[in-house]
Amino acid sequence: MSENYYLPRSGPMPRPENVEQGREVLKQEAFDAPNVQNVSFRAQEFTAVCPKTGQPDFGTVEISYTPRDKCIESKSLKFYLWSYRDHGAFCESLAAQIADDIMWAIEAATVKVIVHQTARGGIELTTEAIREYSS
Repeated sequence: MSENYYLPRSGPMPRPENVEQGREVLKQEAFDAPNVQNVSFRAQEFTAVCPKTGQPDFGTVEISYTPRDKCIESKSLKFYLWSYRDHGAFCESLAAQIADDIMWAIEAATVKVIVHQTARGGIELTTEAIREYSS
């Protein structure tokens, strides 16, 4: 995505066109970090699509990070996570991609992402990705 895309300050949030747009918004909406040691988010309504069956996969995403210079703005995170609604990806790759995208957007000292996929066919799945900043 070559042009800047910012979320409206009020009113309804537009639907993301794709994951790349959501990733760009994460970076563009980031703000200067205050003096905090850890930030945590828990998104309880996460949906992606199984790349094999096309069925929706529901779950929870937990994100915690230690900021360096920037923080993730929560509205942009909602937009970013919403961009996965029609995106086909395995749970394992979701944790990795979300962690990579957060590192790209804010260059945090550390990022930890846990994706809990709700049971389908009697099987629950939890994946975790951890990233650390290296200059």
